[in-house]
Amino acid sequence: MASLAQVEHRNQDATVYVGNLEPQVTEDLLLELFVQVGRVQSVFMPKDKVTQVHNGYGFVEFTDILDADYAQTVMNMLKLYGRPIRVSKSSLNSKQAELSKDVG
Repeated sequence: MASLAQVEHRNQDATVYVGNLEPQVTEDLLLELFVQVGRVQSVFMPKDKVTQVHNGYGFVEFTDILDADYAQTVMNMLKLYGRPIRVSKSSLNSKQAELSKDVG
């Protein structure tokens, strides 16, 4: 499991969020799927601390921003185990930018 420090060191611009995942999807399966569209640096699926089952989403970090953009275009709404997956750019940076806006 990745710690917050590891998450902050990811290249967020080259990371995509993958959601709407079936319970049987694994990190290895996501790796095999996304390596078809780009060079994958890492895959992370947060898990429930008690049950150790993933929460239905994950993150795929690519080595290049262009690979992440291509993955989003090609993989969004692809059916995996009969369910369309959602692929979008990771939003950690945009959330941090919103929090740091000058309100005064």
